[in-house]
Amino acid sequence: MLTKKQRDLLEFIHKRLQKDGVPPSFDEMKDALDLRSKSGIHRLITALEERGFIRRLAHRARAIEIVKLPDGMAPPRGFEPKVIDGPHPSPSQPANVTANDVQMHARELPVMGQIAAGVPIEAISHVHHHVAVPGQMLKSGGQHYALEVKGDSMIEAGINNGDVVIIRETATADNGDIVVALIEDQEATLKKFYRKGDSIALEAANPAYETRVLPSDKVNVQGRLVGLIRNY
Repeated sequence: MLTKKQRDLLEFIHKRLQKDGVPPSFDEMKDALDLRSKSGIHRLITALEERGFIRRLAHRARAIEIVKLPDGMAPPRGFEPKVIDGPHPSPSQPANVTANDVQMHARELPVMGQIAAGVPIEAISHVHHHVAVPGQMLKSGGQHYALEVKGDSMIEAGINNGDVVIIRETATADNGDIVVALIEDQEATLKKFYRKGDSIALEAANPAYETRVLPSDKVNVQGRLVGLIRNY
């Protein structure tokens, strides 16, 4: 049996994993549950782990995996982004996907160069190589491609320098989505998307980087994050 706070936190983490593919930060959890300090979040996380609802993954910042949900907490509709560990471009195996599943359902995606998680770099224009991705990561449908992350501006969203992000092609985004944004048809960057009137704010997940606010006609969404592959 979970307390209300434990259940609220589990639901918040689950929804964020469904939406962004990465868990929320402890500050975001604290604000969502209206707690005064992060120590309360630590206690709730520990309680959820002890009861077998989540698993914390060693040696990774903000790495939380949902193991099970309590009765009556239906998973939100939509896709579930996955995080895969291992080298690329060889196929890798997420914790909840068997080797047979990977072999049977893996798809080859083009790696379209590097995407800036820091200072924007030149626009993506050609295929460097391909990476094998389990089909579960692509169940949202549509066209997908991969990009290698360069920089640390999204590190608090669990996206590290050298990770390969899986992107579903789309020209639209909701506030808070992590997107590939093309700026003035010249620079490509990976940032959180927020529309503010006639402007677009591209927000980093690292306090060392300022939010860029640009006229909406200067920013084109090229895709939305659905998962990532971690290379150690």
